[in-house]
Amino acid sequence: MIVADFRLKKNAVTFMENDYLCMWETFHCLLYICIGIASNIFDMEELFNSENLLNLINDENVNPVGSVFKLLLSMTLGAAIGLERRHKGQIAGMRTFALICMGATLAMLVSIYIPERLMGLTENGDPGRIAAQVISGIGFLGAGAIIQMKGSVRGLTTAAGMWMTASIGLAVGASMYGVAVIASMLIILVLTLLERCERHLFKGKEQKIVRLKVNYILQDAEPFRKLFRTHNVHISDEFFRYDYTQGTTIVNFMVRSQDKTDFIALFDKMHATGDVLSLTLTNEVNN
Repeated sequence: MIVADFRLKKNAVTFMENDYLCMWETFHCLLYICIGIASNIFDMEELFNSENLLNLINDENVNPVGSVFKLLLSMTLGAAIGLERRHKGQIAGMRTFALICMGATLAMLVSIYIPERLMGLTENGDPGRIAAQVISGIGFLGAGAIIQMKGSVRGLTTAAGMWMTASIGLAVGASMYGVAVIASMLIILVLTLLERCERHLFKGKEQKIVRLKVNYILQDAEPFRKLFRTHNVHISDEFFRYDYTQGTTIVNFMVRSQDKTDFIALFDKMHATGDVLSLTLTNEVNN
């Protein structure tokens, strides 16, 4: 069994190495193709002239050099935002945010290119028609980043960051480089500095859930509420579940308290009231 397992692992490693080698060769082929296309379109000496290069990058019309620069810039800005999210343990990280920003930039470039080149509608065309769909379409990714658990919702900040990153990509595609860079810096500032401010202002006031299960049909929860008040624990909401078949009651108390609250002593007093089957402190409501 050990030998067979070792062989399987060795074959898996070999397969991964071959896979990465194939990807690297494909990347080289694409790079040579891009260089060949660029050499046929541009005079390479003029292309690498700093003045001509800046003119192509700052040109409001769609051109290959400016488009590549915009995609690279949007990839960098998106990856910077995604790095912060990944550092906080979110599933959506550098790759996700880089792809979102690059996709929005590409949509903006296509939206400008179609009326400019294919339809001849420079004066009367609508360069924002395709780009406008990015704002509504990003909602699907944002919804996927939001995780709803019973009693709490997580991922809202990441979803908002995705929406903002898509907007940054559109700004890059529209040649608003300064606005895009400043917006990226402000996002990172909000995600880091304001989070620290929130933690400082609301330290020890995170919402917790006390799950109480008693071996009878609870008619009056006031004795338990009194114990919470005695320990300076504020009850923000309550959820009751009655099981008449088993003759039990489950109560979820959504509470806020200071860090110094002694929940062990509180649970001892709640258990002393009699017929308490279990007590749980968590951040998720259980039915």
